[in-house]
Amino acid sequence: MQAKKYNIAVEATLEVIGGKWKCVILCHLTHGRKRTSELKRLMPHITQKMLTQQLRELEDDGVINRIIHNQVPPKVEYELSEYGMSLSGILDNLCAWGEKHITKVYGDKFSVLEDSILNDKLKVSDEPTTTDAR
Repeated sequence: MQAKKYNIAVEATLEVIGGKWKCVILCHLTHGRKRTSELKRLMPHITQKMLTQQLRELEDDGVINRIIHNQVPPKVEYELSEYGMSLSGILDNLCAWGEKHITKVYGDKFSVLEDSILNDKLKVSDEPTTTDAR
C-alpha cells in the first residue's frame, strides 16, 4: 500500500479534525469525559447518526478513547486520548479566532452564540472585575 501524499501538512490535520462537528466534539471533551447523551444535549443540532459517525472516526484516528463500563445498562463514555490532548492549543486558537470573527461581524458575540456550558464560561471571563477602592 502506497503512503498517502499531502500537499501541505494542514491537510493531514483537517483530515482528522475537519468538518462541522469534530472540533465541536473535541472542544466539549477538553472539559472532561462525556457520555453520548451528554454530547447530544450539548450539540442539539447534530443528528444521532452523525454524532455516532464522528465519534467513531475520532476514535479510529486515536484522538478520543471510548470507555465501556461493564454494567447493566451498559455505560459508554468518551474522553480525549493523550494524542487528542495535543490538539488543545489548536482548539483554543480556533475558539479565540471564532470569537474575534463573531465580534467583527455581529458586534456582540453573545447575541449569536447559543447557551451552552462552553459559552457560559466565556460570559464569566468577559465580565468586568470590580476592585474595592478602600
